[in-house]
Amino acid sequence: MTPPAMPGNNSRMLPIFLTVFIDMLGIGIIIPVIPVLFFDTSTSFFDPSVSEARRSILYGLLLAAYPFMQFFGAPLLGSLSDRYGRKPVLVISLFGTMVGYLLFATAIYNQNIWLLYLSRMLPGFTGGNISVILSSIADVSDEKSRTKNFGLVGMAFGLGFILGPFLGGVLADDAVLPWFDHATPFWFTAGLTLLNIAFVYFKFGETLRQRRESRMSLLTGFRNVAKSFSIPNLRVIFSVVLLLSLGFSFFTQFFSVYLIQKFQFTELKIGQLYAWIGIWLAITQGLTVRLLARRFHSAQLLNVSILGMSLALGLLLVPDKAVWFYLINPLIATFQGITSPNMTSVISMQAGSERQGEILGINQSMQSLGQIIPPLIAGYINAIDVRLPLLAATVLTLLGWLVYVAVFQRRGRGARGEGRGGRGGEGRSN
Repeated sequence: MTPPAMPGNNSRMLPIFLTVFIDMLGIGIIIPVIPVLFFDTSTSFFDPSVSEARRSILYGLLLAAYPFMQFFGAPLLGSLSDRYGRKPVLVISLFGTMVGYLLFATAIYNQNIWLLYLSRMLPGFTGGNISVILSSIADVSDEKSRTKNFGLVGMAFGLGFILGPFLGGVLADDAVLPWFDHATPFWFTAGLTLLNIAFVYFKFGETLRQRRESRMSLLTGFRNVAKSFSIPNLRVIFSVVLLLSLGFSFFTQFFSVYLIQKFQFTELKIGQLYAWIGIWLAITQGLTVRLLARRFHSAQLLNVSILGMSLALGLLLVPDKAVWFYLINPLIATFQGITSPNMTSVISMQAGSERQGEILGINQSMQSLGQIIPPLIAGYINAIDVRLPLLAATVLTLLGWLVYVAVFQRRGRGARGEGRGGRGGEGRSN
C-alpha cells in the first residue's frame, strides 16, 4: 500500500530531515578548511618548497579518494538497506564517517599525508548514507509527495550549508580563539556525527516495508554503470546524471581553490560565501521546489534548470571582483536546488517500491563516477590555469542539458511518462 502524502508522513519525514541536516552540517564545516590546508602557503602542513602545481595534484587526488571508495561502497550499502533495512545501514555509514573525521584531525596534527588519504577513503566506502536516505524518502512518498519530499530534504542540505561552512571558517581561525586550528573543525564534526548516530539509533523509524534479497559484491559499482546503460528507460537519464555530476564536481571541488588563488580568500571568507549559497539552496529546495511541483512535472522543470545552471557556472569566469560572486552563486544554488530533487524524482519513479535501494544505488554510482574523474583532471589543469576547472564545469553541464532535451525529451521520456505514473514513455523497461 502506498503511504499517504505529506503532511501525513510528517512524523516519518522529521527524523529523515534532521539526520540529513546534521550530516550536511558536518560536511559543510570542513568545506573551507581542506583547500586552505593545501593552497594557503601560510599553513604548516606542507613544506614551503612544495610547488603549487604539486599541491594542486595532491589536492585533486585527495578529493578523488572519497568518491572512488564511495563508488564501491554506496551500491553495496544500498543493497544491504534493501535486505536488512535503512536504519542499521545508516548507523554503519555514519560510524565510518565519524572515524574518518577523527583520522583527518589526527593527520593534520601529525602532518601525515598518507593518513589524510586514508581518512577520506574509509568514510567514502561507508558513506552511502545519501542513497539510503533517498531510499527512505521514496519509502514514505507517493507520486504527489515524492518531489516535495526530496525538496524538503534538499532544504536540510541547504541549512547544513548555511551553518556548516561558516562554523568551519570560525573553528579554523586562531584569531577567534588561540587554540583553534585547522584540525578543530574535524574534532567538532566527529562529535556532531556521534550525536547523529545516537539520534538515528533512538529516533529514526524503519521505513522499509518489503525486504528484498539482492546480489551484493564489491564490483556492484561497475555492474551498476553497465546496467545504467542497459536499462532502456534509464540509460539516457543516467547519462545526463553522469554529465551533470562531472560538471558540478569540477565546480564544487575547485571553486574554493579559485577563490584562494585568484581572490586571496581565507577560511572565514570562504565560509561566509558558502553560507550565503546555502541560504539560497535552502530557500529553493524548501520553498521554490514545493511551489513549482504544484504546477510543473519534474521533467519540464529540468528543461530550464539544467540550462540555467550551466549559464550561471559560466558567469563565474567573468568577475574581477569577489563581490560579484554574492550575486552569481545564488543563481547556481537556485538552479541546482531545482535540478537535484527533480532529477532524483524522475529516476525514483522508474523503480518499484522493492527496487528503490537498487535504482538509487545505481544513481549514486553514476554520481560517484562523476565525482572521481574531475579532481584527477582538475588537479593538473588547475596548475596550468586556475580558470580551466570552471570552464570544464560549464561545458559538461551544458552538454548534459543538450542530451536531456535532444534525446531524453525527444523519445517521450519526459512529462508524458511521468504523468502516467512511470508506465508511459519512461516506464517501458521490459
